Amino acid sequence: MANVKILTDSLADIPQTIIKELDITTVPCTVRFGNEEFLDRVNLFPTEFYRRLVASPTLPTTAFPSSEMFEEVYRKMAETTDRILAIHTIASLTGIYNASRIAADNITNARIELIDSEQVSMSLGWLVILAARAAKEGASLAQVRSIVENAKTRVHVIAMLDTLEYAQRGGRLGKGAALVGSMLNVKPLVSAVHSEIVPVENVRTQKRALERLAEIVLASGPIQELSVIHADAPQHALTLQKLLAKTFPVNQIVMSETGPVLGTHTGPGAVGIAWLTGRY
Repeated sequence: MANVKILTDSLADIPQTIIKELDITTVPCTVRFGNEEFLDRVNLFPTEFYRRLVASPTLPTTAFPSSEMFEEVYRKMAETTDRILAIHTIASLTGIYNASRIAADNITNARIELIDSEQVSMSLGWLVILAARAAKEGASLAQVRSIVENAKTRVHVIAMLDTLEYAQRGGRLGKGAALVGSMLNVKPLVSAVHSEIVPVENVRTQKRALERLAEIVLASGPIQELSVIHADAPQHALTLQKLLAKTFPVNQIVMSETGPVLGTHTGPGAVGIAWLTGRY
C-alpha cells in the first residue's frame, strides 16, 4: 500500500526544494490585478508579485482555492494513495479549510483527514513538513496525524511589519493609526495565537525590531526547527539569520518568502520567524 500523502495550501510558504523532496502537494491561492488572474507560485512568483504590488494604485484581490479545485487535486492524489492528510491555514480567517472539507467529502476511494493548523506561513509549513517526513518514513495516517496534533502546541510565528500602509489600504487598520505609526517609525510585532493574529509589541526602530524578534525566539526554549520568512526583504532576512545563527546552526535555518495572500496585507519589507520548540 502506498504511503500517506500530504496536502496543504500555498499559504504554508514552504520552499519549493522541500516541497519536491518530501512530495508535498500544494493547492494554490489566486491573486488578481485588475482583469489579470494568477495562481500563487504557479504563474506568479513572489518577486514579480511584489513588483506589481508596489506599482499598483489599488490593492490586488486574493481568493482561496475552490472546492472544485481541491476535488480535482484529491482525485489525482487518490490514483496513487488511499490515505491523505490535509493540513491548512487558520480556518477562521479564510475559506480554505471548508473548501477542502467539501471536496474531501466527495472522494470515495481514499480516506482523507483534515487538520486546522491554527497557523499561517511557515508555522503551518513546519507542521506540513513534519507530517511529510513521517509519511515518507512509512508512518500510518493515525501516526502522522498524532505527530501534527502534538506539534501544534509547539509551533510559533512572529513577524515585523515594515510599513502599516498596506494594512491600512486593505481595511485592516485605520488611516490615522497608520499615519501615526509611520510618523513615529513604529514597527509592530505580530504573532498567530489560537487562530488569531495578535499584536505582540511595538518597537521604535527597524534595527531594534529585528533584534527583538531574535530575542523572543531564542528565549522560548529548545528549538527543534527554525525558519526566517520575508516579504521582498532579503536583507532583513539575512540580518535575522545572522542574529539567530549565534545560537542555532545556520545551515539548519530554512529561508522562505511569503506570497501574494499575506503579502497583500503586510506589503513589502515584512520579515518573521517560524519555529518549533522541543521535540516529540
